[in-house]
Amino acid sequence: MDRGVLVDTLMKLERQGWDSLCDSTGDTFYGQLMTDDAVMVLANGAVMDRAAVVAALGQAPPWRAYEISEVRLVGTGKDGAALVYVGTAYGDGPEPAFVGMMTSVYLWATDAWRLALYQQTPIPAADA
Repeated sequence: MDRGVLVDTLMKLERQGWDSLCDSTGDTFYGQLMTDDAVMVLANGAVMDRAAVVAALGQAPPWRAYEISEVRLVGTGKDGAALVYVGTAYGDGPEPAFVGMMTSVYLWATDAWRLALYQQTPIPAADA
């Protein structure tokens, strides 16, 4: 697949994921997107398998808005790719609730890209 097309395809999935976190459908979206053995490594150090992610997102308050910037595509082999980017999420307040480096590793699974690993690292505020 052409590199530009791959970035567009995977970024569409990332935006759909963030949109689902804003409209409280993240449990359904990530339950379908994640591979059976996928994990999410969160900024607080928690490592959650697919079932735990679905359960947690079913209870999570929605984000108000988000921004994605500084997107990079990293090849991981013939049937995989990783996106690395800065994600900024906004809750109820005007300031960003969370800013972090995000990595999403995708695998091609027969007829669709599936999320195998998601990892986030917080970026400290400039005034911290």
